[in-house]
Amino acid sequence: MDLTDEDIRAARERGRQEHAKMLWAVSARYDKRRDQIVVGLANGAEFSFPPAFSERLKDAPPSVLSNIEILGAGTGLHWPQVDEDLYVPALLQGVFGTKIWMASLMGKSGGQARTKAKAAAARKNGKRGGRPRKKVPA
Repeated sequence: MDLTDEDIRAARERGRQEHAKMLWAVSARYDKRRDQIVVGLANGAEFSFPPAFSERLKDAPPSVLSNIEILGAGTGLHWPQVDEDLYVPALLQGVFGTKIWMASLMGKSGGQARTKAKAAAARKNGKRGGRPRKKVPA
């Protein structure tokens, strides 16, 4: 099957249309007032996240947070002063760093639920000598 110039033109146009629908970054900025990184996507949507979600951005000053480069046709965000790179599709899935970094965040928040039922259970367990030990099969 021979490709014509028209076939190639039509394929390129379909590619441009598909790329425009995808969730690639077309803009990125730091909103100092809200302390959020705001990412504009090719489909017109925006999403934001706090710099504290990123290990290298969490303590960065506003001047560093504001210097964002868009890489890889919109697939990546880069902060040159702190050498931080974040992958846009992963950000949209809630992945803001390495597995170890994410696990440390989850571990910190995992035991912080504050409910009356949890407090009562903790007091009850404390009176009995603490959390019961797990039984190990023989």
